[in-house]
Amino acid sequence: MGTAKIVFDRFHIKKILNETVDEVRKSERHLHSAIKGHKYTFLKNDKNLSKKQKHAKQELFDDFFEFSTEDEAAAFLAYWCDLAEEFKILPMMKFAATIKSHWTGIINYIRAKMSNGVLEGINSKIQLAKNRARGYRNTKNLINMVYFIAGKLKFDYPHYST
Repeated sequence: MGTAKIVFDRFHIKKILNETVDEVRKSERHLHSAIKGHKYTFLKNDKNLSKKQKHAKQELFDDFFEFSTEDEAAAFLAYWCDLAEEFKILPMMKFAATIKSHWTGIINYIRAKMSNGVLEGINSKIQLAKNRARGYRNTKNLINMVYFIAGKLKFDYPHYST
C-alpha cells in the first residue's frame, strides 16, 4: 500500500505555461521584438505550426515532455527555472515557482506519461447527471443517474411491432 503517486499531466502544465507566456507577451511585446508575432505559437497544435514556430515553441518548454528519464527531466526543469530567474521576467518567475512547488508531481509525469483527460470527461458527465438530478429527493437517485450516463450501459429492450 502507498504506491500511488501524484502526477501533473501535460495539459495542465501547458495551460499554466500558455497563460504565463500570454501575460509576458502582452507586457513585454513593446520591449522585446522576439516575442512579437508569437501569440498563437503557444496556443496552436504542433502540426499546425510552421518550422519557425515549432522551433520557438520547443525552445520554451515542450522538450520536457519528451524526456524518457526522470534525471534528464529534472535537469531540464532545473535549467529552465534558473533561466526564468535569471531573466527576471515576473510571470516566468512565478511559473518557475509553481514548477518548484509541484516538482515531484511534474517529474512523475515522465514515468507515468498519463493524462487525466479521461477523468475530466467522466467528471463532465457527473456534472451533467447532477444537473439532470435536480429535484431528486435522495443521493441514491443521483448515483443511479451517474451510472446510467457514465457507465455506457446498453439495454436490450424488447421491440414489439404491431
